Parts: sequence; structure tokens; C-alpha cells
Amino acid sequence: MDLTDIPDDAYAGDNSSPDLDELESPDSLLKGGPIRERLLDVVTALRTPTKVSDIADRAACDTETARDYLKWFDEMGMVHRHDGRPIRYERNDAYFQWRRIDRVREAYSDQEIVEALADTIERIEDYRRQFDADDPDDVSLIKASRDMATEDAWEALSEWKTLERSAALLDAARRDHPDSRSTPGHIDA
Repeated sequence: MDLTDIPDDAYAGDNSSPDLDELESPDSLLKGGPIRERLLDVVTALRTPTKVSDIADRAACDTETARDYLKWFDEMGMVHRHDGRPIRYERNDAYFQWRRIDRVREAYSDQEIVEALADTIERIEDYRRQFDADDPDDVSLIKASRDMATEDAWEALSEWKTLERSAALLDAARRDHPDSRSTPGHIDA
């Protein structure tokens, strides 16, 4: 018998075909993972107040489950709740900034933070001299492209802007009192 031959008794005739509705949908397989993680992914992307039903749709879960988790996220300070009809939620940027500062404080010593900040400030000063400006937003890409390729100017300005954010984060971590790591402190960024 050939391996591709189907034996005569393979189908008894009394078995029904599989119920395709019982199988997981391709969407659910692609959006797998715990609901909490999916909701957290959605919450971190919220930039404007968003309805619970929209958040639930994005996380591929039911509205009541989303509502429960969003209430918990609100209690933790991860989101801002906007009362009204309908209730809406948006990401709390201050919470995520505090978490970034806390992670820096946990991962690096005060000396390492100061050294990284000094290096970052030095690199920022190089960009300030290169572009003769105090801030990357003050630089016209058109004017900068006169002296270098547009892509190079764009990359340099983008890196400069990233360095400015890194300096603010490192400085906030440097100023944060080491004993108060578990609670949000003053952020001057």
C-alpha cells in the first residue's frame, strides 16, 4: 500500500465533519497572550481619551473585562479616567516617566548616572555647536540640508532630540532621592 492511499475503513460514514466554529479564529491566534498584557499594550499607546469599548476592541476582549482592568490601571495611576458618558481613559504620561526614572535608579549607581548624564550633555553641546542652535526644534531641516545630506541632517536632529530626552531622564533620576524609589517624586523634565 502506498502512503498516500486512504484505507477503506478510514471513514465509517457516521462521523460528521469537524465544527469549524469551535476552532480558534486566526485573529485570536495572532492576538494571543493574557488579556492583561494585551490591555497594557493598548493603554501604553493611548494618547487621547478613549472609550472603554474601543479599548476592549483593540485588546480583543469583552468590555466588562476591559472595564475591570482599566479600573485597576486607574488605581495604580497608569491611566487617567475621564468621567462622563461614555467614560474614557488615556495613558498617564507622568506614571510612565516615573517608571522610567525608577528603572534607571534600580539599574545604575549614582556615579554611573552622573557619568552618563555628563556624556549626554557633551554630545548635546556638540550638536548645539554644529547647528548653532539651543534646541533641535529651532533648526530648519531645509537650512541644515544646505551643509549636509537631508537624511544626515534629519538623523542628527533626531538623535539630538533623543539625547535631550535622555538628559532630562538621567537628570531626574540623579535628583530623585534613593530612598523614595517606590513612590513618584518631583520630575522637572
